Amino acid sequence: MTLPRRMKFGIFLGPFHRHGQNPTLAIDRDLELIEWMDKLGFDEAWIGEHHSAGWEIIASPEVFIAAAARTTRTIKLGTGVSSLPYHHPLILIDRMVQVDHMTRGRAMFGVGPGALTSDAYQMGIEAEQQRPRMEESMAAIMALLRNDAPVTMKTDWFELRDARLQLRPYSDPCFHIAVASAFSPSGPVLAGRYGLGMLSVSAYAPGALTRMADQWKIAEDEAARNGQNMRREEWRLVLPIHIAETRQQAFDDVREGYAEWQAGYFQDTLGQPGGEGSTDIEAVANRGGAIVGTPEDAIDAIHRLDELSGGFGGVLGMAHECANREKTLRSYELWARYVAPQFQGSADSTRASREWVRGNRRTIFAPRQTAVLKAFTDAGIEVPEGVRDRMYRGAAALGDTLVTPSKPEEAPSTPAAGD
Repeated sequence: MTLPRRMKFGIFLGPFHRHGQNPTLAIDRDLELIEWMDKLGFDEAWIGEHHSAGWEIIASPEVFIAAAARTTRTIKLGTGVSSLPYHHPLILIDRMVQVDHMTRGRAMFGVGPGALTSDAYQMGIEAEQQRPRMEESMAAIMALLRNDAPVTMKTDWFELRDARLQLRPYSDPCFHIAVASAFSPSGPVLAGRYGLGMLSVSAYAPGALTRMADQWKIAEDEAARNGQNMRREEWRLVLPIHIAETRQQAFDDVREGYAEWQAGYFQDTLGQPGGEGSTDIEAVANRGGAIVGTPEDAIDAIHRLDELSGGFGGVLGMAHECANREKTLRSYELWARYVAPQFQGSADSTRASREWVRGNRRTIFAPRQTAVLKAFTDAGIEVPEGVRDRMYRGAAALGDTLVTPSKPEEAPSTPAAGD
């Protein structure tokens, strides 16, 4: 498959914090992580919205983004994702436009139906209503963003009456919008209907990798029916990531934490079925549901994902605290130093320069050895033994034969007048 010229890399920050710890410090760590990723040159961070279950504790991604924007420079910041059924569409998109202005165009808008049914339950929203309401909200939001005329629309849960945005987006013509895609076809259908990006947030789940190409096909078919185009460079895959200097070290770093995360949150708290090997990070990584190992392993994994999916534009690490703080930060650093350059072209020119010099080193550097010795003989100074040996060894390494320059002959003296 054809990878994009410059793949995007970032993080999908639920976040996931073990319950029972200080939530204030946990949110501070999330902000520090985004700042670290900004320094390392990561492209983007997506921040989640959740209201229950005790692990994912950010209720307003917009508030978090506004705070993170003040201490970062270039990283783009998105809602990952805003739960559309929980908000009046005019209020939600108005806040996003404000965030777009406050970040000077670094805002992104990720949307979904709401990941936790417990959130919807507390608001009196039935599970079967979440996806239809998401579609209704998205229709209103896209009309507000794409139309200059006032929007009038009424559903059984919101109404727009001659509604319009009093601020247009800072980004021209609009900030990036992406739809979360998990297991159902609703996400790909909505992305295709409006020609939006797609976030495959369950790429790590059993069987998800084999369904990725099918989900993209659903989006493309819907786009064709609505006169839209889907762009693979705007498709991101989300899965757990941890890398270290050795493969064994990487697995040792996260083994216990990953098992606690999966068993303690997804199974014990949310009541999701575990399945064989679901808490075993090595088993998950071996089937492609996580990227764990060395930078070289990560590079190979991205190529395998490319083959399975048919092509995509970005990889987002699902933020976790399976490893300790130091090793977590080190993992992101190794990714930025050794993995990202292979897919973003940032090391191509330095690699080409090195290969050019290496391929022409005899032609370029061989004359230097003779030039150094000649400088001594021209000055009438005996070449120190150490310097002579170094020059001869340098010539031999280049496959050249060094000939010691002869001392220049002195010009005959001119007889003085009267001699």
